[in-house]
Amino acid sequence: MDLTYIAPHEALLMIKEGALLIHTLPSDHFGKIHLPRAINVCVYQVTFLDDMRATGADKNRAIIVYGSSRYSLDAVTAAEKLYRDGYLHVFVLEGGIIGWQIAGFPVEGDTIDKDISPATRLPSLDGHYQLDTGMSKVGWSGRNQNNKHFGTLLLDTGHLIVRGRSLTGELVVDMNSMENINLVGDELQPVLIAHLKSDDFFFTKLFPTATFVIDQGEIADIPYMTCANSTLKGSLNLRGISKDLDFPATITPQGDGIVGLEAHFDLDRTRWNIIYGSSRFFEHLGMHTVFDQISIELRLVLKVIDT
Repeated sequence: MDLTYIAPHEALLMIKEGALLIHTLPSDHFGKIHLPRAINVCVYQVTFLDDMRATGADKNRAIIVYGSSRYSLDAVTAAEKLYRDGYLHVFVLEGGIIGWQIAGFPVEGDTIDKDISPATRLPSLDGHYQLDTGMSKVGWSGRNQNNKHFGTLLLDTGHLIVRGRSLTGELVVDMNSMENINLVGDELQPVLIAHLKSDDFFFTKLFPTATFVIDQGEIADIPYMTCANSTLKGSLNLRGISKDLDFPATITPQGDGIVGLEAHFDLDRTRWNIIYGSSRFFEHLGMHTVFDQISIELRLVLKVIDT
């Protein structure tokens, strides 16, 4: 599909001749800044095409779509959707709002005199953050060739210190808080939990907590908000054994000094001498086989306590 791009001065002439101008970003952005005569039809909405039809625009009418800048695919995506839906004369404004402003043309809105962050990269988060244990959880999943069990663990304490790109801190998991989800209501659920807490697995009577000390974590050079933008690296003390551990994580600001941290990775339990059911250590396991890898999902909420 070949898209037709037009420069701001060309767009201005077309608008004067009756072209429909579409602001493809969310309504809150439209309120902050938009081009004169534009109407708002957000391309991120699932209902984009329905909303477009609701404008009453004829499919033979010239339509100009624009987004935030030349770096964003908002307007391009909108144009592609419109072409596929049968709109015949769709044009993409080169450079979006930024290109329009650089060309010296006016804009309207509540914050036209302020720079609006595109919210694509992680901003500076320097500070000391305390874990909100009530809002944070560890998810776990274990498997064998025929089955899968999954559940949660709670955290006792935790903190994270951010200085530039450096991340340090500590997370302490309450191993006795282990819960299973997939067997709720089944008589086998307490049997599974008791087995996981026994000396075959995590031996929680002797080792009631697991501690991850983060001493070499770092934020990526280009920390995009929607992908793994950091690495947590340090040592995990589990069942009385400390081993190096690192994994990717995604940190996102949530306002009011709160950040969220999400990570998911596989942990080879045998590194911590949790060897029950592993064919690397036992023969003739039959139905007692358990895969070595445990899948872990972290969902943490942390609040700044000191900058």
